[in-house]
Amino acid sequence: MPSRESSSTSSNHSARSNDAGSIATKSSDYANEASQAETVIPASATLTPTHANSALKLQHEASPDLPPIPALDRVSIQSRSSPAPSPTHTTSFHQSQPSIDSLTFVQPSRSSRQGHERYPSQGTLNGSSAAPSSWPQLEDEPEIVPTGFDESVLRALCELDCGVPLLLDRIKQGIVSCREVATFFKKRAALEDGYGRDLQKLARLSGEQYSLSEGKAGSFVSSWHANMRIHETVAENRIKFAMRLNEMSDELLNLAKEVERNRKQSKELGNRYERSLQDAEAGTEKAKTKFDSNAEELERLLVMKEGETMKEAGLTSRTNDKGGQSGKRVLGKAINKGGMLLKGKNPASLIRQEEDVRNRLTTSSDAYRKALLEAQHIRQEYFNFQLPRILRSLKECSDEIDLGTQYHLSRYAHLYESTLLGDGSALAPVPNADSTGIKDIMENIDSRGDFKVYMQNYAIANSAPRGPRREGPPEEQYVRSFLLTPSLLADVCYQLSFQPQHVSRPSNDKIPMSPEKMLLPTFGVDLAEQMARDNVEVPRIMERCVYAIEANGLQSVGLYRLSGMTSRLNRLKAAFDRDVETPLLDEEAATDVNIVSGTLKLWLRELPEPLFTHALYPGFIEAARIENDRLRHIRLHERVNDLPDANYATLKFLMGHLHKVSQHADVNQMRISNLSIVFGPTLLSPPMGGMPGVESGAAFTDNQWQSRAVETILDHYLDIFVEEGEDAQ
Repeated sequence: MPSRESSSTSSNHSARSNDAGSIATKSSDYANEASQAETVIPASATLTPTHANSALKLQHEASPDLPPIPALDRVSIQSRSSPAPSPTHTTSFHQSQPSIDSLTFVQPSRSSRQGHERYPSQGTLNGSSAAPSSWPQLEDEPEIVPTGFDESVLRALCELDCGVPLLLDRIKQGIVSCREVATFFKKRAALEDGYGRDLQKLARLSGEQYSLSEGKAGSFVSSWHANMRIHETVAENRIKFAMRLNEMSDELLNLAKEVERNRKQSKELGNRYERSLQDAEAGTEKAKTKFDSNAEELERLLVMKEGETMKEAGLTSRTNDKGGQSGKRVLGKAINKGGMLLKGKNPASLIRQEEDVRNRLTTSSDAYRKALLEAQHIRQEYFNFQLPRILRSLKECSDEIDLGTQYHLSRYAHLYESTLLGDGSALAPVPNADSTGIKDIMENIDSRGDFKVYMQNYAIANSAPRGPRREGPPEEQYVRSFLLTPSLLADVCYQLSFQPQHVSRPSNDKIPMSPEKMLLPTFGVDLAEQMARDNVEVPRIMERCVYAIEANGLQSVGLYRLSGMTSRLNRLKAAFDRDVETPLLDEEAATDVNIVSGTLKLWLRELPEPLFTHALYPGFIEAARIENDRLRHIRLHERVNDLPDANYATLKFLMGHLHKVSQHADVNQMRISNLSIVFGPTLLSPPMGGMPGVESGAAFTDNQWQSRAVETILDHYLDIFVEEGEDAQ
C-alpha cells in the first residue's frame, strides 16, 4: 500500500507539474505573441509591406477559421483610388474581422469645395490637384504654377513618425501666408479705388468748372477736355484694378477658410483613429494582465497542492543535497506566498478552487487572444489605409493653399503690369493709333490761332457804336475789310456755331424778341390754356425735352434723380420762357442731360394745377391705398380716364417716355420704383390751402400713396394707355 500510494502520489505530482509547466508555457506563448505583434506593427511606426504580411500571417495562424487575407503592398495601398467617403460614415472596429476590401474608410468631405469656381479642384485619393478651368486665366501665358501630386512625397511622409503633425503645421503656415496676401490685396485695393475715384472726380469736376468759367476757348479748351478724358481713362483703369484686387482678396479668404475647415476635419479624423488604436492596445494590455494574474494564481494553487501531497507522502529532502535545498526553498516560498489563500481548506475545496481558476484562466485566455487580434486588425487598418489617406488629404490641402496663393500672386503681377501698360497706352499710345497721347494733345494748343479767332469774335460781339472816333471808317467796315478775309470768315462762322458757354457772343438775351414771343411764356401757365394757345396735342416743352433726353441720355445713370446745376437749369428755363424753340436745349442736352430732365420736372412742378388734378386727388389716393394689385390697377385706371383731355394726353406721352426709361434700368439704374418716387409728389399733390376730404399736411403724409399710384400706372402703362393694335410710344 505505501508503495502504491507513493506511486500514486508521484504520478499526481508529475501530472500537476506538467499542468504548471503547460500554463507557464501558454502564458509565455501569449506573451511572445503579444510581443511579436508589438514588434510587427509598432504604434508609432509606419507599417511596411513585410511587417504587414507578417502580421496578417500571424492573424491567420491565430484564427484558422477566418478566410485568408491577401498580402499587402505599400504602393498599392497608398495609391488605392477608391472614393473618399463622407464624414458621416465611420469605421466599425468591433466587427468580426471584415475583409480589407470591404472596410469603410473615413475621410473629410470636400464636396463643398469640388466644383467651386474660385478654388483649384482636387481628387480626394487619386492625387489630382489642378487649377479649375473657371478661374480667370491670363491670356497667352503658360501654366502659372506647377500642378500635380507627388507620390514620392506621400511615401516619404508615410515613413515619418511625425507625418500628420508636420502637415498640420505646414497647412497652418500656408493659411497665415494666404491671409496676409489677402490683407495686402484688400488694402491695396482700397488705395487704388480711392486714387481712381478721386482722380475721376477731379477730372470731371475740372471739365465742368472750366465750361462755366471765363477761360480761353479754341484749341486750348479742346486740349483741356481731351486731357481730362485721358485722366478719366487712367482713373477707370485704377478702379477696375481695385475691383479685381478685391475679388482676389475675397477668393483667398474663402480659400483659407475652406482649407482650415478641411484641416480641422482631417485632424479630428486622425485623432479619432489614434484614440481607437490606443484604446485597443490598452484593452489588450488589460486582458494580458488579467490572464497573467489568473495563470499565476493557478500556478500557486498547483504548487500548494503539490506541497500538501508531498507532506502526506512523507517525502523529505536530504539536507546534504544542494539541489534539494534549492527546491525546498522555492517550494517554501510558494507556500508562504499562497499559504494564506489556501489556509484552512481541505482537498475537496482545493479541487473546486482549481476548477474555478482554470475556468477563469480559459476565459481570460480567450479574451486576451481576441483583444490581441482586434488590436492587430485595427493597427493594420490604421497604418495601411487610414493614415495614408489622411496624409494624402492633408497634403492636398497644403498644395491647394500653396498653389492658390501662388496663382493669385502671379495674377496680381500680371494685372499690375496690365494696369501700368494701360496707363502708359492712354498717356502715350503706340504710333499709328487712333488715339492721341497727352504730350501731343498739349502740343496741339495753338495760342496764336486762338487769339486771332478770339479777336475776330470779340470784334463782332462788341460791334455797337461806342461814341465819336478819332478817324477812320466804322468798326464794322474795318472788321469786314481787314479782319474778315475769306479764310478767317469761315473760322468765325465755325467758332460761332461751336463756341463754349463762357465766351461772350450774341445770345437770345440780347436779340430783340418779337411782341408775340414775349407774350408766350411756358412756365407757370395752365396746361389746357398752354396747349390751346400753341395748338398742340402735347406741350411743346415736354415734347422737345423728351426727344432730347431719349436722344442723349437714356443710358445716363440716375436720370431724373439728378437735376444738374441750378444756374444752368435757370438759364434754360428763362430761354424756354422767351422761346420754346430755343436752341439752347440742344446744347445743354449734348453736355449734361440732367439739365434737360431737371427743367422738365421744374415745368411740371410749376403748373398751376398738377397733372393729376386737385379734384381727383382724393380718388387717386384712395385707389392707391388698395392692397389688392388687380383692384388697385382697375381703380387707378378709372381715375386716369376721369382726367381732362389735356391732362390725359400729356400723361400718356409722359408715361410712354418713362416706360422707355425704365427699359434701360440695367444701365441708368432708374427702375419703375425709382421713377415713381421722383414723379409721385410732382404729378400728384394736394392744393396748398387744403380742400374738403383732404387732411391738412397730406402733402407729407401721402408721399407713400402718391408714389404707389404713379408706380402702378407706370407698371401698367400698356394696359392703361395703349389700345390693342396700337404701337407703344
